[in-house]
Amino acid sequence: MRALAVESVPASPQVREVDAPRPAAGEVLVAVASASVNGFDAATAAGYLQGAMEHRYPLVLGKDFAGTITGLGEGVKGFSVGDRVFGVVMKPVLEVGSLAQYVTVPAAYGIARIPQGLSVQEAGALGLAGAAALGSVDAVGLGEGQTVLVSGATGGVGALAVQLAAARGARVIATARPGDEAGFVTGLAPKAEIVDYTRDLESEVSRLAPEGVDAVLHLAGDGAQLAGLLRAGGQIASTLGFGPDAVAGQNITAHSVMADPNARTLTMLADLAASGALRVPVTAAWPLEQAHEAFAAFGAGALGKLAVTCS
Repeated sequence: MRALAVESVPASPQVREVDAPRPAAGEVLVAVASASVNGFDAATAAGYLQGAMEHRYPLVLGKDFAGTITGLGEGVKGFSVGDRVFGVVMKPVLEVGSLAQYVTVPAAYGIARIPQGLSVQEAGALGLAGAAALGSVDAVGLGEGQTVLVSGATGGVGALAVQLAAARGARVIATARPGDEAGFVTGLAPKAEIVDYTRDLESEVSRLAPEGVDAVLHLAGDGAQLAGLLRAGGQIASTLGFGPDAVAGQNITAHSVMADPNARTLTMLADLAASGALRVPVTAAWPLEQAHEAFAAFGAGALGKLAVTCS
């Protein structure tokens, strides 16, 4: 099959021929229709995960997937050949990723059915970013009337997080540069207030929240600086490893968040997106043969989610 892969890391990923995977016991084989690029993929190619996870080569990149089940491993229950599914490749070893024509995934975790009303492209860009966004919002317990600062609002996770936060009745302050970035964020969350992260962020936020914000979603930027913008007793959720040790002795709480794309979370996100309550912000798409261009655009800071059509 054709896949975006590397033979070592760090390396620039290229589309090449690799052996198609076969489903092991408890796995399903999915013909991938659409996938997307995430920070995890870029970190893998850059070699940042060496030592943290086993790498087996050729290593096919990709976490998000959407497509159709074409094969079942031994013992699989709850899914059938022909089911339209999406989710996140969740395996302890980096080898079989989703930026390919086929992928194998555990039937017990990281997979759910695509509901009516959700396109395969949207589904293929929702799983990892959606789970991270929801986990971040849940970690700080956002509710009606609270003020949250979303740092990294123009990325895939941030673009979903601003919508989830606004839907819970929170006042959303989002980081974005004036112009296209600001317009992108307010197009997703019309009531979001924009602060320019290229200026004095403390002054920008203090102008809108003089006593500090109730919560921060740390999806980009400096965690310590962002924690300093919290009111006493405030909370920060970070997908970038900024955790409790970093705020020891301060009257704030830090949560280190890892995406948990379990079936319940994926189904909830998909239902929200299918109903129109949550927009999956796919801003560009490439065919698999040009997936390296999607990687380059991601590295250059493209807005929202970048999709790759694999079939």
